[in-house]
Amino acid sequence: MLEGISREEHEEFRRLMDSENKRLKEENDRQNHRLELLEKNVQQISNLAASTERLALNMENMLKELEEQGKRLEVLEGRDGEKWRQVTGYVVTAVISVIIGAVAARLGF
Repeated sequence: MLEGISREEHEEFRRLMDSENKRLKEENDRQNHRLELLEKNVQQISNLAASTERLALNMENMLKELEEQGKRLEVLEGRDGEKWRQVTGYVVTAVISVIIGAVAARLGF
């Protein structure tokens, strides 16, 4: 036949179970807290990755714009240089024409 347990044994078992349940609850609370911290860290890393991606895109766009501005600047600088060469050519031509004209006038042409 089955023999029951005494009241003292039952109380001792209940105290042990209460103690174990409390320990498990505290462990669950600690684990939940750690999970919350991990979730926050993952979210921060995700935000950082998204920000880094946006920054990389902005840098790429700025590089393209800077290259375009460099090309436009070269064209503008070349235009000024070309104008200067034309003016210099006209002045040299005019000086040579005056010299030839003066020489021709002295020679009686």
